[in-house]
Amino acid sequence: MLFWEEESLNDREKIFEFLYDFNPDVAERTDNTIEQKVEALLEQPLMGAQRENVRGRLLIIPEISMIVSYMIDGESIKIMRVLHQKQKFPID
Repeated sequence: MLFWEEESLNDREKIFEFLYDFNPDVAERTDNTIEQKVEALLEQPLMGAQRENVRGRLLIIPEISMIVSYMIDGESIKIMRVLHQKQKFPID
């Protein structure tokens, strides 16, 4: 089961709003891509990479230049953050 943490939902909303101002279709496609890629984690939870000093795993979505931070908790996957690749990722 997927759980979107509040911060990740806020990230997603900010990304959508930013893109919507320029092109509503791109905003919709980007959000759909994020959702589809994250849902793929249910089948392959270890798909994301592990990085030193970063909690959990990172799902890189190169076609839209996004990174999704997530943690595996038993049968659940917690989506922690959704950021553009150029943003500085918080470290522990």
